[in-house]
Amino acid sequence: MPREIMFKAFSDPNHLEKWWGPEGFTNTFHEFDMRPNGIWRFIMHGPNGVDYENKSIFSEIIEPEKIVIHHLGPIHEFLLTITFAEKEGKTELIWQMLHKSVKECERVRSFCYEANEQNFNRLEAELTKMVN
Repeated sequence: MPREIMFKAFSDPNHLEKWWGPEGFTNTFHEFDMRPNGIWRFIMHGPNGVDYENKSIFSEIIEPEKIVIHHLGPIHEFLLTITFAEKEGKTELIWQMLHKSVKECERVRSFCYEANEQNFNRLEAELTKMVN
């Protein structure tokens, strides 16, 4: 997958809202200003009917190489660095979450692992639609 297409899946809110979050979640984006210090404000609608308000600040954008996001909650706060590395004609997605403390990381580890795996499955489905 060319990294420009993968980067677009993250940087175009029309694509991002279709795959962001665990299985069964939908999103409503209220603000998406993808530039340093820009705000991303949205609601994740859970399959159980619960809404989760989210706010993040974009810290760094290097198109099509890297996106750094400071996620401000509600369940946990972290710094997310997403790197799109070209390797032999393919794109390696590197996803690094840095939590405020080891204690917080341990608290959300199993939830984040499972949720991110579902997130990546949804991303793969959206990327397939984008190239077909």
